[in-house]
Amino acid sequence: MTTYVIGDLQGCFEPLESLLSQIDFDPRQDRLWFAGDVINRGPDSLACLDFVKNASEQGHARMVLGNHDFHLLAAYAGLTRYQSKTDTLSDILNHPNVQDYVNWLRQQPLLIHEQSAVMVHAGIPPQWNLDQAKTYAAEIETALQRPDWDTFVMALFDKKGQQWSDNLTGMARQRYIVNAFVRMRYCDAQGALDFANKSAPQHPVPEADATTDSAPWFAFKQRQTRNWPIFFGHWSTLGAMDAFNVHATDTGCLWGGKLTAYALETHQRHTVRCPQAAQPKRSRS
Repeated sequence: MTTYVIGDLQGCFEPLESLLSQIDFDPRQDRLWFAGDVINRGPDSLACLDFVKNASEQGHARMVLGNHDFHLLAAYAGLTRYQSKTDTLSDILNHPNVQDYVNWLRQQPLLIHEQSAVMVHAGIPPQWNLDQAKTYAAEIETALQRPDWDTFVMALFDKKGQQWSDNLTGMARQRYIVNAFVRMRYCDAQGALDFANKSAPQHPVPEADATTDSAPWFAFKQRQTRNWPIFFGHWSTLGAMDAFNVHATDTGCLWGGKLTAYALETHQRHTVRCPQAAQPKRSRS
């Protein structure tokens, strides 16, 4: 049995089919972990969501929620001001079974910890240990399953929520947790999120310490989760990286890069080339 971590699909279904063929995926014994953002901006969002949902219900796939997955939930809930001309969610939103897709998405986690590996979409702030991260992820997962989940999701879309404190409560706390798990790239040693920094990371990424104002979340010397291998997507300009005991899996499929499958058991990367499905902006997400 092999478990493959798959990077951001973002609605690119044909590359997924090619990748599964290349790795000779066998659903009777192999499993797929999707690192979030399975939908949006690519041409086949519905096909991607349908595949992951069906594979999950058959027991051979799991996924964590990404920022584009939250974007779909917000659009379904009625939040329109953040919708973009580049969105490709209409096939899902107009589907007769859209409520089934949305209800299934609401059941998906923000963090998976299994086989001594951890998967999230964007990252884990340096000040959290793994037990804390799992507890905070569970807070959001519980909120998504409440009857008023739509009100909760719509309140997440606010510019506030970039500073962490153990004393945070209410929406400020929940907004930070979601931002950290699904949007974070750069932060400081205390986990203050830096969304203004849109630069591509330096390679190799230098180690950061408490005096560093802004660095990739995984680079801090005192990061509390350094002993756990963490798999994440979200950061296409970072590309394939295996350092700091983290493994970046978003290799820019949407932008004409590659789609990656990382085999947990063998530590091998498998990739396929992807046709360019969208034109990158200054900051990719």
